Amino acid sequence: MIVLAFVLYFLMLLGVGWLTGRNATKDSYFLGNRQSIWWLVAFGMLSDSMSGVSFISVPGDVYNSNFFYMQTVMGYVLGYVVIAFVLLPLYYKLQLTSIYSYLGQRFEKDHQRTGAAYFVLSRLVGSAARLCLTAVILQKYLFDAMGFPFWASVAIIIILILTYTIKGGIRTLVFTDAIQSAFLVGGLVLCVWALLKGLPGKDIFQWVQTSGHSNWFNWDFGSKTYFWKHFLGGAFICITMTGMDQNMMQKNLSCRSLKDAQKNILSYGSVVFIVNMIFLSLGALMLQYLFQHHIPMPLKPDGTADTDAIFPLLVLGKHLGLAAAVAFILGLAAATFSSADSVLTTLTTSTYIDFLHLDNSSKFNEKQKKNIRNFLHIGFAFLLLGLILFIRALNNDSLITTVLMVAGFTYGPLLGLFAFGILTKMKPGGTGAIVVCLVAPFYTFLISKIPPSAIGGYKFGFELLLINGMLTFIGLTLVSILGSRKKAVN
Repeated sequence: MIVLAFVLYFLMLLGVGWLTGRNATKDSYFLGNRQSIWWLVAFGMLSDSMSGVSFISVPGDVYNSNFFYMQTVMGYVLGYVVIAFVLLPLYYKLQLTSIYSYLGQRFEKDHQRTGAAYFVLSRLVGSAARLCLTAVILQKYLFDAMGFPFWASVAIIIILILTYTIKGGIRTLVFTDAIQSAFLVGGLVLCVWALLKGLPGKDIFQWVQTSGHSNWFNWDFGSKTYFWKHFLGGAFICITMTGMDQNMMQKNLSCRSLKDAQKNILSYGSVVFIVNMIFLSLGALMLQYLFQHHIPMPLKPDGTADTDAIFPLLVLGKHLGLAAAVAFILGLAAATFSSADSVLTTLTTSTYIDFLHLDNSSKFNEKQKKNIRNFLHIGFAFLLLGLILFIRALNNDSLITTVLMVAGFTYGPLLGLFAFGILTKMKPGGTGAIVVCLVAPFYTFLISKIPPSAIGGYKFGFELLLINGMLTFIGLTLVSILGSRKKAVN
């Protein structure tokens, strides 16, 4: 039954891809002819922003961190306001297709390529690591039963994604992501319902409140989950990983007007807040279910709680029934594949515009440009497949964690570059700026390794992104001042 539901799910996506990809043009691929319906984009961005890792990890982490994650989500809300009223007006004013074109217009082409390079690196490596983690879960509970080896199942997934995205691009993704968001939310709701069936006598609010894990706020300054670290970190994570990320912004730029795009991002922020509340409530309910039914907590080899295993254990361990198992698999698939399918289109867009500068090139005719675009799209699909298989072959969970951490550090230079362009009128030289953007993440990494005992017990958390951006901003300022002095001397 689970296998059949999975197959039907992908057939539906292929059908939508075929319908929306008919008569698609360059404008359809890149920006959906700027005719996307804002509320459809807003709902579709939900599944795009949540990987399969977060689908499993956010509910499970309630065991260790209560509802402290909502401090970060509250920061997101502030970030969405900044995106709506600072970044989107800038992008629409310049009629951008790739947001990194702003860096080329404000500074030099080298800055545009630097910003795009960080995006390509972050999204390609990060998506490969996240997709690998969730593919392992799907392999264990789904594809092993079908007799497919890991490499074949991942290859099939990538090829299917490639099939329904290559023609329609953004126009297709607006619809497929909305459908996948519906499956994501529907899967969550069904799992909550299944848990409540096994927890009679109280409503959801009572079960959450009595779980002992429903505290929202942490005021311990030295803790990684201290309120202001999470809140400000969440705001800047949102601004950079949504507002300065081509993968998240390209669908926003496909809306009919700036006003529609602003309604989209603010509505999306509201939906993100509500859905994360459901995720965390699900986590509290899962802990209550384990306790009430005397189910042992899953453990890691070192004896500590394996919180990522709680959700699969309850749903796929036949504790909650077949409907919940199907809902889990489809919700996990929606969260995983929505982010993967968008990546292929947006990596192609950034390479096509930021590195090859083919958007306004007269060297090739439209047919040749389309062939190049298709070649890039297919190339990134196989590169993503190769990275997933490489990560899986190493079979090292700590390596995957490191890969995800490195991908996170690369957003700091984007924050610094955009902030410097918006907040100052200075213009750093290309070579100096590139050096700064390479050095800032390295110094941020060194700062993150300072022992808490050396700084009064303080533990770094999400604020590392802000530190990374500040180091980049300061470095760009120094490079600009030195460049101005050299020009004055000459």
